[in-house]
Amino acid sequence: MIGYVIRRILLIFPTIFGILLISFIIVQFAPGGPVQRVIAQLRGTATATGLGGATSDFGASSTQLGAGGGTSPYRGAQGLDPAFIKQLEVQFGFDKPAPERFFKLLRDYATFDFGKSYFRDIPVLQLIAEKLPVSITLGLWMTLLYYCISIPLGIGKAVRDGSRFDVWTSAVVVVGYAIPSFVFAILFIVLFAGGTFWKIFPLRGLHSEDWQTLSLGAQVTDYLWHIALPVTAMSLGAFATTTLLTKNSFLDEIRKQYVLTARMKGLSERRVLYGHVFRNAMLLVIAAFPSAFIHSFFTGALLIESIFSLDGLGYLSFESIRNRDYPVVFATLYIFSLLGLIVNLISDLTYMWIDPRIDFETREV
Repeated sequence: MIGYVIRRILLIFPTIFGILLISFIIVQFAPGGPVQRVIAQLRGTATATGLGGATSDFGASSTQLGAGGGTSPYRGAQGLDPAFIKQLEVQFGFDKPAPERFFKLLRDYATFDFGKSYFRDIPVLQLIAEKLPVSITLGLWMTLLYYCISIPLGIGKAVRDGSRFDVWTSAVVVVGYAIPSFVFAILFIVLFAGGTFWKIFPLRGLHSEDWQTLSLGAQVTDYLWHIALPVTAMSLGAFATTTLLTKNSFLDEIRKQYVLTARMKGLSERRVLYGHVFRNAMLLVIAAFPSAFIHSFFTGALLIESIFSLDGLGYLSFESIRNRDYPVVFATLYIFSLLGLIVNLISDLTYMWIDPRIDFETREV
């Protein structure tokens, strides 16, 4: 047990190293970059989807924008003062060779020093902390919603295995799993947010503009009113896994000898199901909760946050990639990857704790 945990912890380091290395190499060959973005902004060619709202530490004087000699590796930099281009490279750290920049990134990230955002001029950790509550809200409500629906539905399907109810609910669950969450989000907007039919729910944000002036009950109602559509859109595709896991766990337990013995003793079907089967069948479902929460926390949030204008970590990552804000891009990638690896380990340990028959020690990591 201890040896298995130590091996898994030690494997985290080369895994994180590989993730950062591959991402860093891809970034080196990606078109554009922060220097190119600033040049485009100074030239007035940055689009609204490029550097909209972003600010740089540099202004452009008439000398810098005047005629300049020589060539530049940056498209659109012709005519700019080479000293100004060099200043941009120093500001963003591109005056150093790529290997030196990568190993500096590793040293800094080992101490969780993520530096400052290129275009927002605030520490990356502070920026992530500001966006975290939105993502936590979506993740918590999504997990709560689909667990509260999937478990009773899975039990019902197991009890009625092979019935018309089981067949139809399986079809609905699989179709919901196959359709991406952003498609449901767009459909909800068209139907319920004033897109074409009814305007029942708000289109954007977590609360109304006058939220601070409302009473506590009105604030809670307003908050739930705003998150109804995004949380529902994110949850619909997540029902399938937990529902089918619950059903299969129940069917596996129902076929065991102790259930037959309990029935022969004259126990009611309800007592057998919820006094014996439920406790054992739910072990695997409960053990999967940590990974399910992390999955709901990060997966699919990007498009949902963008569609409903929710300023969370998913939208922050998208904006950072679009604006080539590399400190934010690599910091969020590092944190998400590290959390994912740790939670996977916790999930495995939870399985071993609730069911001693599971032994990962005998398996290769």
